[in-house]
Amino acid sequence: MNKLIKLLNDFNELVMFKHSIFSLPFIFIAMIVAASGWFGFYLLVMGTLAALSARNFAMGFNRYLDRDIDALNPRTVNRPSVDGRVSVKQMQIFTVLNALIFIVVAFFVNNLAFYLSVPILVIIASYSYFKRFSYLAHIILGISLGLAPIAGVVAVSETITLWSLYLSIGVMFWVAGFDLLYSLQDIEVDKKLKLHSVPSQFGAEKTMLFSKILHILTVVFWTLFVVEANLGIFAYVAILASIIMLTFEHIIVSKDFTKINKAFFTINGYLGILFFILIVIDSSL
Repeated sequence: MNKLIKLLNDFNELVMFKHSIFSLPFIFIAMIVAASGWFGFYLLVMGTLAALSARNFAMGFNRYLDRDIDALNPRTVNRPSVDGRVSVKQMQIFTVLNALIFIVVAFFVNNLAFYLSVPILVIIASYSYFKRFSYLAHIILGISLGLAPIAGVVAVSETITLWSLYLSIGVMFWVAGFDLLYSLQDIEVDKKLKLHSVPSQFGAEKTMLFSKILHILTVVFWTLFVVEANLGIFAYVAILASIIMLTFEHIIVSKDFTKINKAFFTINGYLGILFFILIVIDSSL
């Protein structure tokens, strides 16, 4: 039993399960708006399973593919994929198993969800390759999480609406923007290993400028989402809250790079949760 608990803890550390907080709120936001309220326990369970299995697949594949790079980075050298706590075979099994779970769940949701399941897995897996040859990897990561709202609306209505595209594009820019800030931690390592990140290509100052631009675009597209979906006052409060929190995030990072983790995890985590809560309130009025 102790060995099983230890293995589960190692896998939890491997995929950073707590980071699911970035994508889950926006899946459910899309589902709530598509259903004009509560979408039912069945889709709640299926949506959660789909989101978690897709993310586990992406993280497992990334850790498997990047284990050679992570072994050369002081920040990542103690990851379970590097120090041997999770073996290569275990990562392979874990990744394939989660891919199969995602596809099976999509099958039981509806036909469109099933047809899109494999293309979605291909897209979210591609992030692991991009930083080896292109600094657009940050955008690919954004696209990967930006698929969450589209998956949510597909699950409820078996279609893709214009407002869900606006919401997804906003999520894409949001994620890419804070990933730029997060990647500032590895600027020297990326240069040494010749990895194609924006900080290693353009430097810290331009990276922070690019991040600000992406977060301005985030607010623009989230506003378009609220307008197109014809949402109410609390949805606009969610936009205002996002502006305040993203501004605070940039202030923190610009003053002290050592606060990047706080900006990345705390602020962005609370942003997604607060946005979700306000949309729930808005839909209940």
